[in-house]
Amino acid sequence: MKIRTCSFMAALILSVFLLGGCSKEESRKLYLYNWSDYIDEELVKTFTEETGIQVITDYFDSNESMYAKLRSGGDGYDIVFPTSYMVEIMNQSGMLQQIDHSRLSNLNNIDRKFTALSVDNDMEYSVPYMVSTTGIGYLASELGELDSLSWDIFGTSDYALKMTMLNDVRETIGAALKYLGYSYNSRSEAELAEARDLLIAWKKNLAKFENDQYKNGLVSSEFVISQGYSGDILQVQEEREDLQFIVPEEGTAISIDNMVILKGAKNTDEAYAFIDYMLQAEVAAANIEYVYYLAPNTEAYKLLSEDILNDPAVFITDEVLENSEILLDLGDDNELYSRIWDEIKSAR
Repeated sequence: MKIRTCSFMAALILSVFLLGGCSKEESRKLYLYNWSDYIDEELVKTFTEETGIQVITDYFDSNESMYAKLRSGGDGYDIVFPTSYMVEIMNQSGMLQQIDHSRLSNLNNIDRKFTALSVDNDMEYSVPYMVSTTGIGYLASELGELDSLSWDIFGTSDYALKMTMLNDVRETIGAALKYLGYSYNSRSEAELAEARDLLIAWKKNLAKFENDQYKNGLVSSEFVISQGYSGDILQVQEEREDLQFIVPEEGTAISIDNMVILKGAKNTDEAYAFIDYMLQAEVAAANIEYVYYLAPNTEAYKLLSEDILNDPAVFITDEVLENSEILLDLGDDNELYSRIWDEIKSAR
């Protein structure tokens, strides 16, 4: 069971001198487009109190839905939090500002082990925010304590209609590809056809494809097994002691979500102030302790509780790293994934 050390981290936050020289102007605003439950709102409140910058946030549930909204004219945002492969797509679409490193005094805190895994490894147009693994959350009271688990658990009828997979084209097709021994980033039509057929078979056992409420469904026993993100599962472990997270034995995807500034941003100064604030060691550490994802910030690691430091679901082991992949932008082949996904979703 995870215990958050919020009081300890709050004391650290109160002790740090934030963003010296910023005036508290009521008219200053910053518009974020983020994943849900992905930031400690107390940190956002402190940022506003110290800078006078009001933060307004909207939420998306997949990289593709976020991209589609922005491409269809859903502008007005300053900072968006896409996964690395989507960063590349957005940059190629001319949507991103180049990052001015001179405006980020805390950029050196970034753990370069993870930027090395990113397409934008020099942080030209993105700054890493959080690292996570995709895996399986399950109720040990139903399955027992497991040392290993296969993606093929979704193929068993033992838990029919008590299981969910992500409503995410790359993650869910990727899991099937990985089970079949292929890459998460396969471009082979034959391999993708196999993954499609496998997922259609698995779909018969699923309650639904779902991104937001699966963790609450696990807590309430509505679901017994769910494909999900490490931090999502860990966030609700306090509410359900028998809820466990495991990386499937075939391997998985490692995601790096990033902070990017849109080219049409109207509040660029405020965006840089916010990004630099999130890169402060004390702030990054508090955010890790709250959301249970790993902010790749070497100075923040020194401030974390032993529970977090020793949790392999947060600090990804070398074994998992070696057996997993970063999702890549597949260029024109993204359309192939979209077609396969439509076929899966429409199958009965």
